[in-house]
Amino acid sequence: MDGERFFCDTGLARRIEHAEARFVAACCDATRARRGGGFSYPLADGVATFAEAGSPFTKVAGLGFAGLPDVSELSGIEDAFAAVGAPVQVELSQLADPAIGAFLTARGYRLESYENVLGRRIERTWFPDDVRACEDDELETWLAEVAGASAVADDQGIPAHEDFPHDLLVNALRDMAGVRRYLAERDGEFAGGASFRVTDGIAQFSGAATVPAHRRRGVQTALLQARL
Repeated sequence: MDGERFFCDTGLARRIEHAEARFVAACCDATRARRGGGFSYPLADGVATFAEAGSPFTKVAGLGFAGLPDVSELSGIEDAFAAVGAPVQVELSQLADPAIGAFLTARGYRLESYENVLGRRIERTWFPDDVRACEDDELETWLAEVAGASAVADDQGIPAHEDFPHDLLVNALRDMAGVRRYLAERDGEFAGGASFRVTDGIAQFSGAATVPAHRRRGVQTALLQARL
């Protein structure tokens, strides 16, 4: 520990990846219950899921901490993705076994992009006045506002790698299993929304967006503070 910073070793990375794999699988199950079809298969302590075409829950997650995937199992999963016309997208932790990356490269996979996962320990804090829990009768508004805000790219920093159609994003936000949703208000208007889920001591922050008219006003900071 060094103040708020802490060292992420492979043990913690594995916990985070397991939490992500369980979240993705649960969300995929919710999508399948809503519309039918899809699949979810275990793979080398991770999971391979197809929720629906283009969904953020259509991918392979959690590899790299339990040895190489079985070639026959991976081949079967690749065939399953091919059968529904979907590419195989693997999210691989930087702290995973390096042999996994070499293994995937040898099979024709290529590196597409990097993402950062930020973490911190939880300390006693305060809940901002302008953020509150989303009520059940506000869900549709929350879904529409967060999806709409997510569709408007920020004009600063590196552009997001992924872009989802509005209806697909609404469905994905709806299917996020086991999350707690919050909304931020500013001048009496919906200014932003965010969610998080706790899995085995890991709190995953997900689904956050600020309405463009309220950006650069501390909305995301308030939503982060509320979830912390």
